Amino acid sequence: MLDSSIPNLREDTLSSLIFKNAAVRGTKTAIREKDLGIWQSWSWANVAEEVKLLAGGLAAKGYVRGKNLAIIGDNRPRLYWSFAASQSLGGVPVPLYQDAIADEMIYVFNDAEIEFAIVEDQEQVDKLLEIMPQCDKLRCIIYDDPRGMRHYDHPAVMAYEDVRELGSKILNEQPNFIDDELSKCHTDDVSVILYTSGTTSKPKGVCLTHKSCIEVAKGDMGFDNYTDEGEILSYLPMAWVGDHLFSYAQSIVTGFTVNCPESSETVMIDMREIGPTYYFAPPRVFENLLTQVTIRMEDASRFKKWLYEAFMKVARRTGLDIMDGKKVSLKNKLLYGLGNMFVYGPLRNNLGMSHIKVAYTGGAAIGPDLYSFYRSIGINLKQLYGQTETLAYVCKQPNGNARIDSVGTPMPGVDIKVGDKGEILVKSPGLLKEYYKNPEATKESITPEGFFKTGDAGFIDQDGHLKIIDRAKDVGVLNDGTMFAPQFLENKLKFFPFIKEAVCFGDGRDAVCAFINIEMDAVGNWAERQGLGYSGYVDLAGKSEVYALLQDCIEQVNQDLANEDTLSGSQIKRFLILHKELDADDDELTRTRKVRRDFVAQKYEVLVKALYEGSNACFIETQVKFEDGRTGTISADLAISDVKMIHSTQNLAA
Repeated sequence: MLDSSIPNLREDTLSSLIFKNAAVRGTKTAIREKDLGIWQSWSWANVAEEVKLLAGGLAAKGYVRGKNLAIIGDNRPRLYWSFAASQSLGGVPVPLYQDAIADEMIYVFNDAEIEFAIVEDQEQVDKLLEIMPQCDKLRCIIYDDPRGMRHYDHPAVMAYEDVRELGSKILNEQPNFIDDELSKCHTDDVSVILYTSGTTSKPKGVCLTHKSCIEVAKGDMGFDNYTDEGEILSYLPMAWVGDHLFSYAQSIVTGFTVNCPESSETVMIDMREIGPTYYFAPPRVFENLLTQVTIRMEDASRFKKWLYEAFMKVARRTGLDIMDGKKVSLKNKLLYGLGNMFVYGPLRNNLGMSHIKVAYTGGAAIGPDLYSFYRSIGINLKQLYGQTETLAYVCKQPNGNARIDSVGTPMPGVDIKVGDKGEILVKSPGLLKEYYKNPEATKESITPEGFFKTGDAGFIDQDGHLKIIDRAKDVGVLNDGTMFAPQFLENKLKFFPFIKEAVCFGDGRDAVCAFINIEMDAVGNWAERQGLGYSGYVDLAGKSEVYALLQDCIEQVNQDLANEDTLSGSQIKRFLILHKELDADDDELTRTRKVRRDFVAQKYEVLVKALYEGSNACFIETQVKFEDGRTGTISADLAISDVKMIHSTQNLAA
C-alpha cells in the first residue's frame, strides 16, 4: 500500500497517483515494452519524468485544460503516458481503436472536437491526414514511431521526441509548472472518454471520472487481492474499457507492472516470457487458445495423445473441485498431482499462464466445456460483467463460488435490481458521469433513482448470482409464442471450436434459422485430417462435408434446447454457411466484434429470404473492403441445409 504519511502527494486523481508512485515506489518497474526482441523497462520514477516532459510539450503546443486528446495505436508505453500527460493538464484522453478505418474516425474526431492526436506510427498518421479536411478542429498530429516518417513535412505533423524536447524547455523555465497544473485537477473531473461500439446507432462518448476509476480499481484490488507485485500483459485495444481499467487505472492504483508485447503476432511468446499474474481476455481468445491446443494434440504422437486424454479425464473428474477448494479423495489428489507434473503444468506454461492468480473473461458468454477446461487444469478463470458505462464494474465470480451459469455476484458498492421486461438496472462506483455532449442519451440511460439501464435481460438467483439471458431489445418471440433469445442461441453455437460467428433470425417468424461463419484454422485442420482438399475460405465453407460437420454441432445445440422449458421451441431449423467472414471493416461487426444483427439482416436479405422460403441454395454477390482501402466483390452459390429438430422432453413427458 502507499505510504500516506508522505506529505503533499495526493491520491484523488490518476495523474497525481502516478507522481505519488514515483515517490514511494520510485525504483520499482512500472511498465515494460518488448522492442526488437528485447524487453525495456521504466520505473515509476522514469514514468513520472516522461509524463512531465510530454505534458510540458503539449502545453507548449497550445494544449490546455478541458481539451480532448486522441490516442491511437497498439499498446505502447508512450501512448499510456499520453493519457497521464493529458490528465495532468486537466485535459481528457480519447482513445480510438487502432484498426478503425479513416472514415470511422471522422465521427469521433468531430464529436469530441479533437485538436490534438498522439498516434503510434505512419499508418495512423496517414489515416489522420486523410480525414483532416473533414475534421475542422484537428491541427496537431504527434507520432511515436519514426519509421517511414523521414520525408513527411506536413505542418501539422511532428515527432514525439520533438514534443518531449519542448517539454524539457518549459520545465527548465517553469520548474513548478506540472505541480501547479495538477493542483487545479479535481477527483470529479472527467478522466477519459471511451466511445461505445455503436452496435445499433452512432457511438456515444462515455465520460468517466478520476474518482470512478480509482474507486473501481480499489474495489477490484480488495476483491481479488491485487498487489504491486503483480504483472499484466496489455494487448487488448486501449480504446476498450477493459484495457483502460486493467492496464491503466488498476496499474496506477495498485502499482503492479504493465507489459506491452512487441506485436499482436508475438503475444503468446511474450506472455510465456513474462508469466503474468493477472490476465483478461474475451471468450474468443480463450476459445482460440484451446483450439490451438486441440489441433496440436490431434497431430501429436500416439503416446502423447494417450497421456493427454488420460489425464484430462482426471482433470474433468477432479480439477474443478480442487480449484474450488472442495474435498477430494487421496487417490484423486495423487492422480491430479501426476497430471499436473506431466500435462497440466506444461500446458499452463505453454499458454503463458504458469503464474496466473486470476484470469478473467467477459463481454460474451463462455461455453461450459471451455470454462471447465481452464479451471480443471489449474487456471483460476472467472467471469465478470459490466459495461463501458459502469467501467466494467458490476459483477464478478468470487473465489470458491465460480459458476458457469452466472456472471457472479455484485461487487462491493454495486446495487442491482431487475426492471421492466427483465432489464438489469445497476448502480456502481464506476458509473459514467454523462455521455459527452448528449444530455438526452444520459437522461434516457439513467433512471431518476440513479440506476443505469444496461439493456441486458436477466435475473438474480436465490444465491445472489446474476444470470444474463440476452440483450433486452433483442429478445423476441416466434409466431407460436416461444421466446426467441438470439444471442443466447448464437453463444451456444460459438461454443463449438468449428464455429467462429453465428447470426440467428426468428423474431416474428415460424422458426429459427442461422448464418454460420466457420473457424478457418479448426475446420481447415479437420479437413486436412479427412484428406479433404480446398483452395480457400469460400471453397472450404461450401463443402458438403463441412455442412455435415456443422449440422452435427447445431443438432447438439437443439438437443440442449429441448431440455429448456422456455426455449425448447426455438431450436434451429435451417442454416447456411456464409461465403465470407463477418468483418468490422464491412460494418458487419463492431470493433469489439459484436454482430450488427440488423445491418447483417438487411445486407443479406436475399439469404434470409431463401432460408425461410425453403430454398436449397442461393446465389450471393457481396462487396468487401480490403485493408488498403480498395473494394472488391465475392460471389458464391450457397447451400442451405435443414437441421433435425429434437422433441422437447417436456412434451414427451406430457
